Amino acid sequence: MKYIATIFIFASFIISSACSSVAIIGMIGSTVSRTVENSYAHSTIDGGVNTVRNPDKIAIANVDLGVEYMRQGNYEKALERLNYTKQVKPDYAPTYNVLGLLYQRLDDVIQAEIYFRKSIQLDNGNPDFLNNYGQFLCKQDRDIEAIEYFLEAARDPFYKAPEIPFSNAGTCAYKFSQIDEAVGYFEKALSLNPNIPTTLIQMSEICYGKGDHHAAHEYLDRYVDLSRHTAKSLWLGIRIERQLGNKDAVSSYALLLRNNFPEEKEAELLKESGAR
Repeated sequence: MKYIATIFIFASFIISSACSSVAIIGMIGSTVSRTVENSYAHSTIDGGVNTVRNPDKIAIANVDLGVEYMRQGNYEKALERLNYTKQVKPDYAPTYNVLGLLYQRLDDVIQAEIYFRKSIQLDNGNPDFLNNYGQFLCKQDRDIEAIEYFLEAARDPFYKAPEIPFSNAGTCAYKFSQIDEAVGYFEKALSLNPNIPTTLIQMSEICYGKGDHHAAHEYLDRYVDLSRHTAKSLWLGIRIERQLGNKDAVSSYALLLRNNFPEEKEAELLKESGAR
């Protein structure tokens, strides 16, 4: 399952029920200007003494650079910038949260958890940090802990995007087959923001699994309005439309799947199904 990353900010909308009466919803990233890089990426030494001018600005600039290097896949340079930030401003919490994300990408689970917890220790209650740590925990199959952190983030009255941790809680619950709990979290997320593609596609899957093919169709349509088809969404569409008896839609989805994703497992499933 994919998770909604912290900076994705996805119209208030309420679903009357999970699979009926559906009404018409990484990682951290930032752009770093050349001016910022030149001005603040390195400290200024006064008279041979390691006194840093503008440590706050230097820390912000170096974390931004670290994030940008992560986006480029240059993890060595990212680590260099982030470690430098620790020296300049050891109590700057975002440094440790981004280090947690970096070590998570490097599959160093122990270091990732140390840094995630350090960031929360320094900035207790930061909903972005709680959300990121929740994602980490869910990937480690620690779903009960993960959902607790997601919900703590969502409860922050000043958080501008509580739908993100609600949706992530739903994804984590769904991963562990906690269907009713997942639906509750997804409904809450969609009531706050009706335009979350990953939530919509998962609700479509859930409704299909429950045999409510009309609701599954509606959720998938809303997903397609917001996001490009994947092999997974096309295969789901084929199965939904087959149940609804929409032969033209089945053929359309099948053609897209064969042409655009011939090497994916869903294309093989299509071949085995005999759909045209």
